[in-house]
Amino acid sequence: MIGFGTLGNISLILIGATFGFLLKGRLKQHYQETIMSGLGLAVMFIGISGALEGLLVIDDGVIKSSNIMLMIISLAIGGLIGEFIDIEARLDNVGEWLKGKLKVDKDKNKGFVEGFVNSSLLFCVGAMAIIGSLRDGLNGDPSMLLAKGVIDGVVAIFFASTLGIGVFFSVIPVGIYQGIITIASGFIEPFLSERLILNLSFVGSILIFAIGINMIFGKKIKTGNLLPAILVPIVYEIIMYFI
Repeated sequence: MIGFGTLGNISLILIGATFGFLLKGRLKQHYQETIMSGLGLAVMFIGISGALEGLLVIDDGVIKSSNIMLMIISLAIGGLIGEFIDIEARLDNVGEWLKGKLKVDKDKNKGFVEGFVNSSLLFCVGAMAIIGSLRDGLNGDPSMLLAKGVIDGVVAIFFASTLGIGVFFSVIPVGIYQGIITIASGFIEPFLSERLILNLSFVGSILIFAIGINMIFGKKIKTGNLLPAILVPIVYEIIMYFI
């Protein structure tokens, strides 16, 4: 069934977040801070490994750099568009709105907005979300999104154990984002190529690295405002397709 992958992904996030939230009350603050720092390091290295795959190539036994211009252009154009729209502030506002509607205790759930924004970005950014949604839409194959869901669910345990119930609501942008890609997969299919998949993973990994930095050092980078950077490789591939 088309769309089952996203539904499964959402379900696994909710299961993980539930376990994490039940664990939250049992962890003292210093445990939560240490876990969040460790998780931030893990996220940073996931981002680094994916970014290096796109940045470095081995040619005749010599390591050479590649995609430098794509990285610069993607982040510059993406940042310009994202800053104009101010995606980060809009995500924060959605988190604040949800917190207000749910009448969340501000003292007990100080990390509500942070949990919502960080988990939403992390679960949406990356090649698995895009390629998995395309497979689901084109072939009715949910396997990649279900595999992603297992990873997201484990991450959700630690996020919810430190940041609380805001993580639960990350399923809203995940459902919208992956659902749109699944529905639009028929239009996107002609432009798919191995190069595009690699570039999507490459740019997405850089944003994942930025999320890890924010998890450890606080909000130093407006990662949400860099999200349009993911669109640049797609636009480039479409232009090359018609040329």
